[in-house]
Amino acid sequence: MQYTEIMVRYGELSTKGKNRRSFIDSLGHNVRKALHAFPALKVHANRDRLHIVLNGEDAQGVMERLRLVFGIQNFSPSIQVERDMDAVYQAAVEMVQAQYQPGMTFKVNTRRSDHHFEYDTNEINDMVGGQILDHVEGIKVQMKQPDIVIRVEVRLNGIFLSSETIQGAGGLPVGTAGKGMLMLSGGIDSPVAGYLGMKRGVDMEMVHFFSPPYTSEQALAKAKQLASTLASYSGSVQFIQVPFTEIQEEIKEKVPEGYLMTVQRRLMMRLMDAITRKRHGKAIFNGESLGQVASQTMDSMIAINDVTTLPVLRPVISMDKTEIIKVAEDIDTYDLSIMPFEDCCTIFAPPAPKTHPKLDRSRAYEERIDVEGLMQRALDGIQITEIKPGEDYLNAQADVFAELL
Repeated sequence: MQYTEIMVRYGELSTKGKNRRSFIDSLGHNVRKALHAFPALKVHANRDRLHIVLNGEDAQGVMERLRLVFGIQNFSPSIQVERDMDAVYQAAVEMVQAQYQPGMTFKVNTRRSDHHFEYDTNEINDMVGGQILDHVEGIKVQMKQPDIVIRVEVRLNGIFLSSETIQGAGGLPVGTAGKGMLMLSGGIDSPVAGYLGMKRGVDMEMVHFFSPPYTSEQALAKAKQLASTLASYSGSVQFIQVPFTEIQEEIKEKVPEGYLMTVQRRLMMRLMDAITRKRHGKAIFNGESLGQVASQTMDSMIAINDVTTLPVLRPVISMDKTEIIKVAEDIDTYDLSIMPFEDCCTIFAPPAPKTHPKLDRSRAYEERIDVEGLMQRALDGIQITEIKPGEDYLNAQADVFAELL
């Protein structure tokens, strides 16, 4: 059918009281960003609903993007007709005929925001229902759990009909909980952590450490592709790539093997602290799951967190690998994450890292390197890119990949 509008219903936003308006404004902003590829449509974020006027844009494509935006409970594609009952009858009958299979039942549910319309809700229900019974052979009315529900909404600017309700992503609009910085590796866990933080309203910026020539252009492109996938949930994300080669080389040279991973993570955390403060973030996020690897024991976390006073939030801390993989598959990051391009967390990984590093030793070994100089040079080499949904970074590197085969 040729839909004219999509009507969006809010989820948790309905509980926000005096802050409701700011949450709705944030959602409207995020929806506009997510639908940037559809320039003709118009978004109207009202107090009770959000309305997307399609103006001829592809409804299916819009709904695919809309399904991923946090803060939406559900939405319905709608058809706008004149405030004339004959036009309502025709649209309602066409909607039912497009979905009807033998044995199906239906009901009509009317809502009036214009209470001066000549017919009340019960009258409209009866009149539209009668037309459907007359024109769709075999269909029956059923008030409880019908197969088809025709929703009729009477407004000042027209009458809108819908018959489908599509579940949204839920959660809170991205940005309503403040800004966070995600340590985005190329693995399975960190994109899931980013997704879960974004679902609670965090405006997440993606920080990726890369170490050329030890890490490849493919690894960097893969991280950007993961960021593009996560951008589907907010409209766009900032991707911050931090050069880490010199730091890793100096740590490899001056720190005992068992503490390589701990000191390396301490330097990452120091850089995250500096970046987060500079960009006015409120917390650092990562994909650590307790006990999964050597750097994710509580002793390791104590030794690593020692270098920052910012909150370090770990959304997947209590999830096992199977649970994390299930979420990664659901959000379409899993296939990207398992692509075999090494990131900087694995290239200098020692065969037997300390699972219970001592804080005093971690501090002492870190003093062997030029922390301030190394950090400043890394911060000076940062590159920041805005990444939007649907952008393709892996295929953009196809020629580079081919040369390496």
